[in-house]
Amino acid sequence: MRPSDSGPPGSGPPSGPPGDAAPISGPPVRRRAAPGDAAAGGPGFVAVDSGGSGLRVVVGTAGRGPLARSASGEPVRTGSRGLDPGHLMEQLVPMARGLAAEAGVGRLDTAVIGAAGLAGLGDALRAELPAALARALGVRRVALAADAVTAYVGALGPRPGVVVAAGTGLIAVGTDLTGWRRADGWGHLLGDCGGGAWIGRAGLEAALRFHDGRAGGSGRLLELAEEVFGPAASLPGRLYPRTDRAAVLASFAPRVAECADGDAVAADILRAAARHMADSAAAICPETGPGRGGRAGRAPGRDAGEQLVAFTGGLLNLGDPLLVPLAEELAKRLPGARRTAAEGDPLHGAVRIATDLTTDSFTLPSDEKMLCVTSPAGEGDVGIPEAHTQHFRQKWM
Repeated sequence: MRPSDSGPPGSGPPSGPPGDAAPISGPPVRRRAAPGDAAAGGPGFVAVDSGGSGLRVVVGTAGRGPLARSASGEPVRTGSRGLDPGHLMEQLVPMARGLAAEAGVGRLDTAVIGAAGLAGLGDALRAELPAALARALGVRRVALAADAVTAYVGALGPRPGVVVAAGTGLIAVGTDLTGWRRADGWGHLLGDCGGGAWIGRAGLEAALRFHDGRAGGSGRLLELAEEVFGPAASLPGRLYPRTDRAAVLASFAPRVAECADGDAVAADILRAAARHMADSAAAICPETGPGRGGRAGRAPGRDAGEQLVAFTGGLLNLGDPLLVPLAEELAKRLPGARRTAAEGDPLHGAVRIATDLTTDSFTLPSDEKMLCVTSPAGEGDVGIPEAHTQHFRQKWM
C-alpha cells in the first residue's frame, strides 16, 4: 500500500497538504549556500520520501532547515527480496551528493529514509542500507521508517494521536509515544478500504453494473468510465495486466467525486469510503478499537476523548463530496476526539525525524517493522548482517 502515494497519479489531486517548511514543497530549491554558512547550522542530514512516484530528497542542517531538494520520477523496484536497496542507492547517492554540494553542506551526519512498503517488503533495506549509506555518504545514523510513520510525523509531529493517510491506498497509524499501532494498509487487493484505489474500483464496478443492467449501477459513472478507459467490455483487458493497477484504479476516484452531487450511487461510494476511513481511525484510538488481543488499550495518561486525529494525503483533495461525510462519520465513531489539521506531508515528517536525530531530541518509539534507527557499527534497533548480495556488496560496501 502506498499511503504516501498521496494522490492517484495523473488524477489531479496533488500530494498531501503543504506544511510550513516551504523549501520542501513547490519548486526545487536552487539556493547555493557558502560552506561556512551551512556549517554554521550544524551537521547535515538527508531526508527521503520514497513512494510510487519516485524519490523526493532534501538536504539540510538542523540549524538552518532544508537547504536543497530534488526528485526522481522512478519508484524503487520491488523484487523477490522486496524493496531493492541497490536501486534505491543508485538513485539516492548521486542526488544526495549533488544536493549537499549545492547547499554547501560539507558533512552528512544523518539519513532518514521514509519508504512505502517498508513494513512488509523492507527486510533487505533494513539489512543493507545502514552500512551502505555510511560508506557512500559518511552518515553516522540511519533511520528507516514506513511512509505511514513519516506521514504521521509530518502531520502531528512527536505527539500522541492518530493519523489517517489517504492516497492511492489507506492506512491509519497511531502512537502513545511508547509504541505504534496501525489499521489497514494491506494493499488494494486485501484492504486499503476507503483509499483512492478502493473508490475508483467501486466506481468502475457501478459503471459495469449499469452496463449489465444489474442493481446498483450508475449511468453517469459508465459514461465517465468509457470516456477515460474506452468501451466497458475492454476494462478487464486494460486493467488486469497492469503492474500499476492500484494507481490506475485510483485515477478514477476524482471522476466518482465529480458526479457525486447528482448521482446517488457515486455519493454512496464516497459515504462508504468516509465510513471506512473513520473505522480505521477508531480502530487504533484508545478504548475504541477492539484490535486483536486488546492491543488498542488506553494510552497512558490519556482518554479517548482527548485523542488527536489528523487526515493527510491527496485523497482529501476530492473535496466536500468526501470531506462532508467524513466529518459526519468521524463524529459518530469518535465523538470526543479532537480533529486537527495536518502540519505537513511525509517529506516534512522525514525532515522532522532527521532534525530531531541530529539534535539528539528524538523521542518517537522504535518498531522492528515501522521505525528503526541504527548506526553503521550496528548500535540501535537493527544490526548489520554478515553478508550482502554479491552485486550490492561490490558496488556499495
